[in-house]
Amino acid sequence: MDATNARPASLTRSIRLPLLLGLGLVLITGWVYSSILWRLSLQWSHDPNFSHGFLVPLFSLFVLYQDRSRWQSLCPRPSWWGLAVLVLGLGVLVIGVLGSELFLSRSSLLLILAGLVILLLGWPFMRAVLFPWALLLLMIPIPNLIFNQITFPLQLLASNIASAVLPLLGVPVLREGNLIVLPAMALEVAEACSGIRSLLSLVTLAVIYGYFMETRAYVRVLLALCAIPIAVAANSFRIVGTGLLVQNWDPERALGFFHTFSGWVIFMASLVMLLAVHRMFQFFDPGRRIPS
Repeated sequence: MDATNARPASLTRSIRLPLLLGLGLVLITGWVYSSILWRLSLQWSHDPNFSHGFLVPLFSLFVLYQDRSRWQSLCPRPSWWGLAVLVLGLGVLVIGVLGSELFLSRSSLLLILAGLVILLLGWPFMRAVLFPWALLLLMIPIPNLIFNQITFPLQLLASNIASAVLPLLGVPVLREGNLIVLPAMALEVAEACSGIRSLLSLVTLAVIYGYFMETRAYVRVLLALCAIPIAVAANSFRIVGTGLLVQNWDPERALGFFHTFSGWVIFMASLVMLLAVHRMFQFFDPGRRIPS
């Protein structure tokens, strides 16, 4: 056999083997996580607090496609360190499944994906896809223990702000914890009114907006951080508006359609406030360009 013909054949075999190995590992990963991802999608569908989860993997895939010229130019350098990351991910998965801890079992998928990239393609590829990989954290609902630790302080904070603003608008109030007592009736700032839903969604949208409209990494981080006080303030004013309607109009209507509709209005107002904050950053740095 001619040496020139033997070389392309051996090169083809050397490329085909990692591809087949990678395809097999991806299929096994899909089979192992199929039930976990199915239950995760069901939670996105039924839990309004995490309905933004559908958007996150789609955006992550878009970022991968947008940056394809960056990682396609890299030369694969497989690393056995990826096997260690895979073992770590499998360990987290086992602990999560045996302990019925959904957050661990779901987040282990990110470790598995990172291990596959490092094992098959190497660390340069992992660094190239680090941002879309890290974005996937936003699609995983936070543990109930942490969720409850965040929600109740948000309820108290919203109650405090509303009870401080309403008297300035001529509505006397008496606050007892997360209960706001008005002359017309008592309003309870329940878990659904804590603002956690708009907070999580607004942070996710702030990350997406920052990716499209900002080039500086630190400003992208600041936009995501600013989404937190914006969401808290907007939710507090929603409660203030509900209190005004309850006291000065019809309590039944105020707590019905208008309370639900105001959630969308306040969320849109939060987006406008986020845009205003970004414009403020642009004002203090006028030489910066918005990415095309």
